[in-house]
Amino acid sequence: MNSELLKYLECSEYVDYDNEAVRKQADRFKSISETELDLVKNTFYFVRDNIKHSWDVQDRRVTFCTSDVLKEGVGICWAKANLFAALLRANGIPCGFSHQRLTLGDTPDTGYCIHGLNTVYLSSLDKWIRLDARGNTEKIHAEFSTDEELLAFHVIPENDEYDYHDNLAKPSEKLMQVLKENMDALYMYQHLLPDRLEE
Repeated sequence: MNSELLKYLECSEYVDYDNEAVRKQADRFKSISETELDLVKNTFYFVRDNIKHSWDVQDRRVTFCTSDVLKEGVGICWAKANLFAALLRANGIPCGFSHQRLTLGDTPDTGYCIHGLNTVYLSSLDKWIRLDARGNTEKIHAEFSTDEELLAFHVIPENDEYDYHDNLAKPSEKLMQVLKENMDALYMYQHLLPDRLEE
């Protein structure tokens, strides 16, 4: 494997796939997947559909490290991205982090937030793709695709939304600190999310 990819396989405080429960979950996906694409797809749909987005289910619990997200079954997009990365990294698939700046509502007056999703390197196709396991609703719909980006959100430039098109090996420390410093996910989601990734 290219040495540049190794940083996208690291275990850390937030992507703690050395946790026994996380490793067992990753092993389950490996056991039912015949190919690399199957493994990524099975992992993606598990995180998208089985781990609930805090706002969608109005759950106040704040999770951030992979083991807690898996145990509690809930988290905002940043936390779900941590879990997706950990489950893939545990199976040797490089996975990173990407972001978008979005309005909280439908218009700029509602404020802005940073949305988190993932990058995944597929060795079988020798390319990076972006996947968004945020969780679907009646108005939000993301799917697995290797050909096009079927993400949960499409930025609206005229609303001052934009896509960072980044590929970070580690979760943003700025975003992780927000999760670590708060105990009410709903209040945090409405009032305390940063509107830019950079300092």
